[in-house]
Amino acid sequence: MARGAVNLKRLSQVLGLSPTTVSRALNGFPEVNEKTRARVVEAANRLNYRPSASAASLATGKARAIGHVVPLAEHMMINPHFSDFMAGAGEVYAQFGYEMLIKVVAREDEADVYRDFASRSRVDGVVVHGPVTNDPRIPLLNSLGLPFVVHGRCDDLASDYSWLDVNNRRAFCRAAEFLFDLGHRRIALVNGIEAMNFAGRRRRGYEDAHQARGVPLDAGLMFGADMVEPYGYRVARKLLESADPPSAFLVASVLPAMGVIRAMGELGLKAGTDVSIIAFDDDLSFLQAPSEGGGRGIPFFTAMRSSIREAGRRAAEILLERIDAPADAAPRQELWEAELVIGTTTGPLRQSAGGRRAFRV
Repeated sequence: MARGAVNLKRLSQVLGLSPTTVSRALNGFPEVNEKTRARVVEAANRLNYRPSASAASLATGKARAIGHVVPLAEHMMINPHFSDFMAGAGEVYAQFGYEMLIKVVAREDEADVYRDFASRSRVDGVVVHGPVTNDPRIPLLNSLGLPFVVHGRCDDLASDYSWLDVNNRRAFCRAAEFLFDLGHRRIALVNGIEAMNFAGRRRRGYEDAHQARGVPLDAGLMFGADMVEPYGYRVARKLLESADPPSAFLVASVLPAMGVIRAMGELGLKAGTDVSIIAFDDDLSFLQAPSEGGGRGIPFFTAMRSSIREAGRRAAEILLERIDAPADAAPRQELWEAELVIGTTTGPLRQSAGGRRAFRV
């Protein structure tokens, strides 16, 4: 509770009313007359009243909680993408008096958690993370009648549920085209796990750009795995020491992109001069570049930028709208475009006088 704030019990004592009456007045119940309601609201504002989620739950019949079911994974809970998303969502929940319930479970137990949420009314809605193509969680949640929003999409139609997604296919097509415009032709794709819908879309965007420019695809330059720093390092080290190394990397996250940078440093190569790198999702709280004026300076990575924290905020807003909407209300769906931000890690293809790559490793 904030300093100086009062709870429901204290507010009721000051007003000389029962806690139930005060709570019903604050939550808009029609049986409370307008004179009493106005008196309660005035006192609540004056005394800096802050409702608890449990008190609101008793008054409204809602759990005043939002569920986040996270499949057990080695890196999920410390992943800065997940942390920033949850921070953004948490700001909205706090603003509207909701608590956050996080359940970390084995993938095979996830459906049982949703059934438990619905049968015991433990949450008012859930956010679905990490959608895969034709995700079985969507028909399950629709059948349970539990309001939900998906962070991402599960298919191209995506018509019967609410979602918030980035245009991943277009983002990776634009990024590859930008590298082609700089003269690069051998562009390595360091993607996420391609069973995940977003990663599949990113690969298709990369392939779209190659097809549009008439550049043949090379399967030896395309990779997909858990987006952590060692993965980027291993791929970059292998490719850069090969007989025909790529001149650029298109990387699905700044975490493996940092691994690419580490491999380059060990080989004496400079990003933007010897090898170009474009990363995705660089707009993370721990990567804000300061400037002398106190704002943001020139970013290190050239990146397709989309704020994961803003996505968390918006997903939470959509879900709260769904919770309060009629059961037959149309789903809310938003597709965001990523912004290409030029940093220091891209430059024209560097060639020697003989026309071959200038560096040797």
